[in-house]
Amino acid sequence: MPNPEKTETVRDKGQEARPLDAFDRKILGELAVDAGLSYAELGNRAGLSAPAVHERVKRLRATGRIRGTVAILDGPSTGKPFLAFVHVDSTGWGKTQELLALSELPEVEEIHSVAGDTCMLLKVRCASSRALEGLLARLYALPSVKATRSYVVLSTFLERTPQAGITAALEETMNPLGTATE
Repeated sequence: MPNPEKTETVRDKGQEARPLDAFDRKILGELAVDAGLSYAELGNRAGLSAPAVHERVKRLRATGRIRGTVAILDGPSTGKPFLAFVHVDSTGWGKTQELLALSELPEVEEIHSVAGDTCMLLKVRCASSRALEGLLARLYALPSVKATRSYVVLSTFLERTPQAGITAALEETMNPLGTATE
């Protein structure tokens, strides 16, 4: 029998985000290295049963801590060996619809609104310096862009996705005598 009460305002609250524990961090750390691990192997590495790991992974996905599972492509092997970071200065607030529309270009890997001496920071990976020049020409065609500074990467020593671990010592502050305080 149908319920006569209006239920349009009833919403699924979703999964409540609870703090990550050591098992969650271990699972996330292992998945960051190899997202293709089976639940059984992930359980062995985390010290849990496969069903327990499966439930935790489901919860980590439901709370948005795992946003997706992707293959990490190698830039040079895919024809884009030219990596650069482009600082964009603009009139007014940097985040415009036109600038954000650059996310449609596969060469644009990241767009960040930043504090400091620039408005926006872009991470771009191109086929060549000429392709970077073409991307910069598109930037300068935007009415709000007044300047850019490009930093071309010569060598990469570390490039990775966000990691699950936290270095507690980084949260400590140093007093003027050089000793740590909390």
